[in-house]
Amino acid sequence: METILLSSAYLPPVSFFTAINSGGDVLIEQYDNYCKQTYRNRCRIATAAGIQTLTIPVVKSDSPKQLMKDVRISDHGDWRRQHWNALESAYMNSPFFMYYQDDFRPFYEKKYEFLIDFNTELTLLIMKLAGIDKPVKLTESYGNKKSENQGFTDLRSLIEPGKGEPENPQTYWQVFRQKHGFLPNLSAVDLLFNMGPEFPLYI
Repeated sequence: METILLSSAYLPPVSFFTAINSGGDVLIEQYDNYCKQTYRNRCRIATAAGIQTLTIPVVKSDSPKQLMKDVRISDHGDWRRQHWNALESAYMNSPFFMYYQDDFRPFYEKKYEFLIDFNTELTLLIMKLAGIDKPVKLTESYGNKKSENQGFTDLRSLIEPGKGEPENPQTYWQVFRQKHGFLPNLSAVDLLFNMGPEFPLYI
């Protein structure tokens, strides 16, 4: 199976893991230019009030362009506590949050310097808890071409807000589904906390 090339993402959406599950090895791009308004530093979760976007603040670069691998996380706004409180409030009544909370909580207690490291370790954790066993590596240069030795399926631009959203997503039980209806392609933690070990059946 061909290698899948993806952009880095914070608590990536379900479609990110659907892409991973469809291919072979996984490459995460770290030499692209950091872009605002993407999943690189934000995710979407389901709350009692509807969809909530959680955004990680980053240190502003002196340059108009900055490689993803160089993006530093800011401590502005006590975001770690806010994000964890939001996750806890949204999913405390989900079937599996209590089983996984101790795996995720340390990420909101430890300070990571670089966004790429934080995102990658969270992605690896979700894969581990979901039983997805595939090699994941960061790119060693910008992945802008295929070679005879390393072909890949480029999904970097697909897994972005408003792009590549499934037209008929496979639905699953959500805490607030009766109130809001099914909310597709949220962060994969929504699927994990609601469906637990059945996660692979929905991607």
